[in-house]
Amino acid sequence: MHASDLLWFLFLVTAVAPMVQRRLLDLQRVRFLRSWERRRGSRVIALIHRQETMSLLGFPLIRYIDIQDSEELLRALRLTAEDVPIDIVLHTPGGLALAAEQIAHAICRRRAKVTVFVPHYAMSGGTLIALAADEIVMDPNAVLGSLDPQLGNHPAASIVRAVAWKTEHEQKIDDETLILEDIARKAMFQLRECVAAVLSDRFGPEKAAALADTFTQGQWTHDHPLNVETLTQLGLPINTDMPREIYDYMRLFPQASTGRPSVQYIPVPYRRSVPVPSPQSKRAGG
Repeated sequence: MHASDLLWFLFLVTAVAPMVQRRLLDLQRVRFLRSWERRRGSRVIALIHRQETMSLLGFPLIRYIDIQDSEELLRALRLTAEDVPIDIVLHTPGGLALAAEQIAHAICRRRAKVTVFVPHYAMSGGTLIALAADEIVMDPNAVLGSLDPQLGNHPAASIVRAVAWKTEHEQKIDDETLILEDIARKAMFQLRECVAAVLSDRFGPEKAAALADTFTQGQWTHDHPLNVETLTQLGLPINTDMPREIYDYMRLFPQASTGRPSVQYIPVPYRRSVPVPSPQSKRAGG
């Protein structure tokens, strides 16, 4: 075998290996969905956005909730009888408001129970989808996020407050800022009405309106994590009994490799029988 033949062989292996690996991952994911559906008698829909290596050259692609997601999820709901429960595995940083609202309203219209499982996080539009479900199951360390609308790089609530401050102090405001403030008010009102409608069936109009205000009026920054304790204090019934199978399923959506792992550990369960550092050595190291 010539050196050029060896180079071509290595090139083909390098090109084919990612496709084979991805195909195997797809088969494992389908196997999990089938097993879960048989056990629970439900339809499972996964809405998972991870940074995965999908191209030949290994460039990572970061995903968000978009129109394609809403089309596919709505199609899955249409293929499911109204008396069949829905389980949604949700892991997303958020995305397009239109797509998230379509999914949330479709979930609200379901007659059978809809359960959302959040193993790690569901921010922004993902939070809206979670709120639409009949039950939210979260890992004790998982988080949801704020629903305040964003206009470009600025929160709508901050734009409104900035204009109010300038008006109070009789400072000049240019026309573009006034137009932006008008759009910000409309965005906040529209999203508030959407969240209130999503929550009204479960909490009643008054409680739903109060929760909608809390989530959409800019009380937190948009990336602020709302943990289980905070959500419970707001009055949301959160179930923290996350099935272990969900964690195994999430491992089938690996992040793009960066060479050296940033988190490293021995991937086996540890029990008290496994040797652990003694209190003396722990104090000495501290």
